[in-house]
Amino acid sequence: MQEAVIMLTRIDHIGIACRNLDETIAFYQRTYNFSVFHSEVNEEQGVREAMIKINETDDGHATYLQLLEPIRDDSPIAKFLAKHGEGVHHIAFGTADVKAAADAIAEKGVQVLYPEPRRGTMGSSITFLHPKDCGGVLTELVQAAASEDTH
Repeated sequence: MQEAVIMLTRIDHIGIACRNLDETIAFYQRTYNFSVFHSEVNEEQGVREAMIKINETDDGHATYLQLLEPIRDDSPIAKFLAKHGEGVHHIAFGTADVKAAADAIAEKGVQVLYPEPRRGTMGSSITFLHPKDCGGVLTELVQAAASEDTH
């Protein structure tokens, strides 16, 4: 049996949990001169978020910081903040096919948290890998939306 090839193409973003999105955005603007590329509310995930573009590669993809503020107490980000405080929440790897990458990683014994990919930022498809199987790091797999050339 041939082992599935996992095509992770880049670090897509690093997710950062924060209590106050506006204050955190202001910090990144004031300190690093970064600006918000995209912002939205994701009701399913229970967050208000801002994507800050750090760089763009020759192939049109970019690396982002994703700033995440909970909009309700039962959201994963609210629970993370209560337990760990503000800081790095997850790392996300880009892939051309999130379902295929998740399936190939699951075959290696890593627990995939969403059996079917869900909607992520800017219409992307996402899933997460359990941190207990990834050295304590919550890991996200991201497939950019077909219309999004820069994510």
